[in-house]
Amino acid sequence: MQTASRRVVLCALLAAMMTALKEAMALLPNIEPVSLLILVYALVFRWDVFYIIYTFVLLEGLLYGFHLWWITYLYIWSLWALVVLLIGRKREHSPLVWAVASGAFGLSFGALDALPYLAGGTMAAISRWVSGIPFDLLHCAGNFFLALMLEQPLCRVMNRARSGMER
Repeated sequence: MQTASRRVVLCALLAAMMTALKEAMALLPNIEPVSLLILVYALVFRWDVFYIIYTFVLLEGLLYGFHLWWITYLYIWSLWALVVLLIGRKREHSPLVWAVASGAFGLSFGALDALPYLAGGTMAAISRWVSGIPFDLLHCAGNFFLALMLEQPLCRVMNRARSGMER
């Protein structure tokens, strides 16, 4: 039972850390640590990453309100974690592979975010996506460089946290 308690506390702590870091970097347009942290959490904690994601999304809803964007966070971040889990199960990858994957995710974020707006018509979704392309480009670049520089060091730190959780 002690291990389950540690697991719950660690997942909550990691979600809170993701929220705090996102808020700390909020002044930078679409340069955020969430994509990087989900990458690292998925590589280290495997399927537990979904507990962390849903706790993070709940915290975001409590901070900013529960609107349509909140629903998109439920599937966008989960999709990113699933991609990482699928790519990561084959073998160890270089930081460049993760940087490219993370950059591609940042570039696709706006298109994924526009999907619910299809209910308002195709033009509503397309205009939302197209108007956000400059921010998607920043998101792509930010994700690429953050993953390239920080994926390996963060994985080492998180592996130590995981081993402490398993004691």
